[in-house]
Amino acid sequence: MISFKNLHLINPIVRAVTEAGYSKPTEIQYSAIPHILAGKDIIGCAQTGTGKTAAFAMPILQLLKKHTPEHNEIRTLILTPTRELAIQIEENFGIYSKYLPLSQLSVYGGVSIGGQLAALRKRVDILVATPGRLLDLVGQRHIDLSKIEILVLDEADHMLDMGFINDVKKILKMIPQKRQTLFFSATMPVNIRKFAQIMLNNPVEVTVNPVSSTAKSVQQSVYFVEKQNKTGLLINILQSKDVKRSLVFTRTKHIANKLVAQLGNAGIFAAAIHGNKSQAARQAALSDFKNSKINVLIATDIAARGIDIDDLPRVVNYELPNVPETYVHRIGRTGRAGAEGTAISFCDREERSDLKNIQKLIGFTMPVRQFQK
Repeated sequence: MISFKNLHLINPIVRAVTEAGYSKPTEIQYSAIPHILAGKDIIGCAQTGTGKTAAFAMPILQLLKKHTPEHNEIRTLILTPTRELAIQIEENFGIYSKYLPLSQLSVYGGVSIGGQLAALRKRVDILVATPGRLLDLVGQRHIDLSKIEILVLDEADHMLDMGFINDVKKILKMIPQKRQTLFFSATMPVNIRKFAQIMLNNPVEVTVNPVSSTAKSVQQSVYFVEKQNKTGLLINILQSKDVKRSLVFTRTKHIANKLVAQLGNAGIFAAAIHGNKSQAARQAALSDFKNSKINVLIATDIAARGIDIDDLPRVVNYELPNVPETYVHRIGRTGRAGAEGTAISFCDREERSDLKNIQKLIGFTMPVRQFQK
């Protein structure tokens, strides 16, 4: 059995991850870590929930530990598309660096800039950032990117899909050309791969599962149901006692908010998390969901990538995404780390083509469930 020590990780990191409950490296970890430690650029493609963050975090910490400069300077920059994911990555770095003299900070929009400025005055070795807030802070001369040694684009496809490509190009001009660059994502469409080849220097490709595959541990199915009947079906599913916790996806903030009210009227307490919610509200909803104060969380795709919950038995696609890769990310919230999971999708007449595109991408025809009105 391959262990973390076999990957030539130093004892402080092995000790920290062992205490955090990691018993052995996942496939993406043992495939990518040796290349990163060797200073190679990486294009890493693996399903959501397979340990991509640890796959780049552990070797980065080891590379930074090798030499610590006298001056305080940001040495690693991790770009990520959402606030939730930035917070999650910062937390993970904190766990893995428990026994190392290295510090990390996440900066993102939607919250007061004051607290982030105060944190930036202290030593920051690893900065996790959403592109917009990072450019604001650089523009105000609060951040200097001239000493960056390692750049990571996490969820690269989603970031560039969300219109961040121009921001990323601006940031690339601000950091040294001589650097190590790591691309990690669950999907790697052709246009993203082309962009990666421009950014990276002779990259090693690490693909541990077929691109856009879904975990075998997730049981997928679909209901054909008209739009006006979706809420009734959702209430019926949520009222059954077979599953404790459910994450429900909608396309829009409006539908997410509307569903919270409709479920509340049926005696099902839920919370919504989307881009219009304040950071405090989003974190409170996520915390209540993790602690089982509420058993239903309704999310839009913008919020999906930062939801990292070990025990999430069910995902419901109340509305199908019109980008097939998004389906992979959504259902990747369940069935993580080998656990069993269920993914139920609702498909109305207008969504038939979306379902067809999703099934073509994943190479799998979902079994159809019957809806009784």
